Amino acid sequence: MNKLFKQITGVAFASALGLGLTAQAKAVEVQEVISDGGIRAWLIEDHMNPLMTMDIAFTGAGAATDPDGKLGLANMVSGLIDEGAGAMDSQTFRGEMENRSISLSFDAGRDDFAGSLTTLTRERDTAIDLLRLALSEPRFDDEAVERIRAQIVSGLKRAETDPRDIASRTFFASIFGDHPYGRPVSGTLETVAGLNANDFRGFVRRAFAKDNLIVGVAGDITAEELGPLLDEAFGALPDKSDLPKVADVTPTFGDIEVIEQDIPQSQAIWGQKGIKRKDPDFYAAYVMNYILGGGGFSSRLTEEVREKRGLAYGVYSYLADLDHAEMMMGGVATRNDAIGQSLSLISTEWSKMKQDGIDQEELDNAKAYLTGAFPLRFTSLGNLSGMLVGMQKEDLGMDFLDRRNDMVNAVSVDDVNRVASDLMDPANVSVILVGQPEGEISF
Repeated sequence: MNKLFKQITGVAFASALGLGLTAQAKAVEVQEVISDGGIRAWLIEDHMNPLMTMDIAFTGAGAATDPDGKLGLANMVSGLIDEGAGAMDSQTFRGEMENRSISLSFDAGRDDFAGSLTTLTRERDTAIDLLRLALSEPRFDDEAVERIRAQIVSGLKRAETDPRDIASRTFFASIFGDHPYGRPVSGTLETVAGLNANDFRGFVRRAFAKDNLIVGVAGDITAEELGPLLDEAFGALPDKSDLPKVADVTPTFGDIEVIEQDIPQSQAIWGQKGIKRKDPDFYAAYVMNYILGGGGFSSRLTEEVREKRGLAYGVYSYLADLDHAEMMMGGVATRNDAIGQSLSLISTEWSKMKQDGIDQEELDNAKAYLTGAFPLRFTSLGNLSGMLVGMQKEDLGMDFLDRRNDMVNAVSVDDVNRVASDLMDPANVSVILVGQPEGEISF
């Protein structure tokens, strides 16, 4: 958790992994490292600079497993486990990180609990020890607990009036109902106030284990050097996690809700059924969404809403794949007197994609961009180690970086149009709008 409040609406692993490395990936070797203690990690060596990054995920340990009455537990733990561990209180622990230029952070999404470590090569033994302590011996001292609680409470109070937070929170509650996905990741003022050190320790015992651990590493380290560090960092963890199972859920779409707020702009979030990352048609859907609303200034939505009419600065759509549900979502913010027309245009483009699909020129342009420009997004070690975690979580295979562009290039116009006809569902789109919209609101 950032020390400032973070409202998490969901982890879109599918969209992120769709962007992967392209030509440069051909020269990247992904290695599987198995330590003497049986800890597995995927590694990309890069010895250009004396840096190493490690990303981890404890799958199934996200906010969806927060017990009833203790919402926000995973999120609060993510803000506390680097606030003192072992013999070090918060000031000493964080001073050690700062003095050695070590970055260590944690975050809780709906599905998973994640961590990220960046260190200079010369400090990696210390960095790994700090990670070990944070996961195995967090202190949860009163001072740190109350300080982080106050930060979360402050963020929750701001979120009560923030249009984007209101829209997101209401959207997930609307489509998921009583399912854990419908609950706020950061909890509520009431539940956060009731969390205590026993709750935090219980979460750590249940959630951090070897059987739900994924590790990705990139940078100035060899496979031989990494193995012992894996045992050092994670060897003390229990073999098995003890987390409740989260059920699969089919979101309920089709409602339009307007939440009145006295602000000059309206914020809208919408969504409909999505597609699983492992679906054979995922890449056709991915290319389709890029053309519709995922391609920034080149997308149809931007062309119609912003470029032609100047109704909004930004409008977008994306594929969101949670562990137990999938969605296709979008958003726009604009003047109260323009939001109705904006949503009408978006609805028209939604229907046009379903009925008419795309043409060859649009497909060629999308492929050229998706296979040519996005390597720039993955030139940092942190992005590489994070991608390795995502590749393992989604079971994409160690050769994914070599295959990814081929899968994009294999998509045809017929593929996109067939998927668009099946996937796009303009009659069953949920819209949450916050503001004071003028005129009729429909989709």
